[in-house]
Amino acid sequence: MRNIAHHAHEQNFNESIHGLVKNSPWWMTSLIVHLIAVFVFWNIAVDARVEANSSPIRSSITHKPDKPEELITPIKPPTLDTTDVPIEPVEDQPPMDDTNKPFKETANELDGESRGPFEGAGPSTAIGPGGPPGGSPHGRGGDRRRPPGGDGAGITDNAVEWGLRWLADHQDDNGGWDCDEYMKHDPADDRCDGSGGALYDVGVTGLSLLAFLGAGYTDRGSQRENKYAKTVRSGLRYLLRSQDEQGVFGTRAAHNYIYNHAIATLAMCEAYWLTRNPRLKKSAQDGLNYLSAARNPYLAWRYHARGGTNDTSVTAWAVMALKSGKFAGLEVDPDAFKGARLWIDKMTEPNFGKVGYNYPGGTSARPEGMQDRFPADKTEAMTAAGMLTRIFLGEDPRTSKPIKQGAKLCVESPPTWDPEDGSIDMYYWYYATLAMYQVGGADWAKWNRAMVKSIVGNQQMANGSRKGSWDPIGAWGSDGGRVYSTACMTMCLEVYYRYDRVFGTK
Repeated sequence: MRNIAHHAHEQNFNESIHGLVKNSPWWMTSLIVHLIAVFVFWNIAVDARVEANSSPIRSSITHKPDKPEELITPIKPPTLDTTDVPIEPVEDQPPMDDTNKPFKETANELDGESRGPFEGAGPSTAIGPGGPPGGSPHGRGGDRRRPPGGDGAGITDNAVEWGLRWLADHQDDNGGWDCDEYMKHDPADDRCDGSGGALYDVGVTGLSLLAFLGAGYTDRGSQRENKYAKTVRSGLRYLLRSQDEQGVFGTRAAHNYIYNHAIATLAMCEAYWLTRNPRLKKSAQDGLNYLSAARNPYLAWRYHARGGTNDTSVTAWAVMALKSGKFAGLEVDPDAFKGARLWIDKMTEPNFGKVGYNYPGGTSARPEGMQDRFPADKTEAMTAAGMLTRIFLGEDPRTSKPIKQGAKLCVESPPTWDPEDGSIDMYYWYYATLAMYQVGGADWAKWNRAMVKSIVGNQQMANGSRKGSWDPIGAWGSDGGRVYSTACMTMCLEVYYRYDRVFGTK
């Protein structure tokens, strides 16, 4: 009965429409037809949009699905091979100058007030690389400044060059640096010791590339013009081959693979800024997209994507990568910076400025089973990482209370090369050197003297396979190995020209 009634109703409706159309003037008939057509096409368009939006999106900084894991569904990482991946030549591109700037911000992304550090493009203002490509490969814009205190002979420059030579000599044929078996090319009777973890190849490759980029060496030019052009080019190809379809650099087999990914992304962003190579641009953007998608909602990062917990160490690396990408004109999620600031504020003890690893004012992390060998009270690694993150996010060291407090803590725990007391922490020295250079003044002068003495004075300089490297005897040496220690110490000594003092401190 219901079907019959429905059929009769349908007939009556159709007959009514037919009669209305038949007895209406031509202009009204035309109007009715057009209205019906618009209604039909509008519904088709809505259905198409709904269907398009229902499909998973791999990585986007604007898409916010109901199930965020759609952005980060793990897939099997690609198998690395030794196939040559061409990088488009860039020698014919003009060098960057004041009339050819890639990106410029108009306001601080956090508070809309004064411009923060590393904002805009121009000489000596980037995070990582300090100026435009071109010019001498030995420093930014020809400004290879010596540290104060009688280093006029260029002792730090000499140490940097020996560190880079050691890294170049221990690069694998596939372009990467093998964290645990890097010594395979050494003579059988003179092999280096100091293996690292087998799963950290991508991470130490990123660190090694950052060391070359920090000294002004890119993949540009001939070997005669740039003695490390081939080294950098091969390293970038290795990272390109290691990146999977979702933008992740390296294997996800490591429980803390975000470290590898963030460091590799930072290296790729810096290389893109220096060369403007479009192939590097896509790789860097994909890496940034995944990094943004991997952040815990409203806060920061930890070992793997959206794991629900956060820590200061991974967060600092992520901020460095994102800020470098932003400077280079790549797309970056502004909420990531807000989340990072919230986390650093949360981890900072308000009375003394000490920053914790994963609880407020807590100690820095130590390798499992190594707490007694490397006491946590011998380091301020997380305080230094928190200071640097604040500076990257726009806080002025001259006025920021937490940064001033952190600088005091770092000065009270300076670099000391004592293999017996557990105070060697190259991770701490790296972050603190970058942060203290920005702080400037008497605190920087004290830190700098201790840093140069400890690092330059303990570089391996006896002839042999170890010459130019640093022994991996610090807290994280067993994880990163000799490649890690050499890259970190080299970058510490590049601080005088790697970063500009963005707040006018001296």
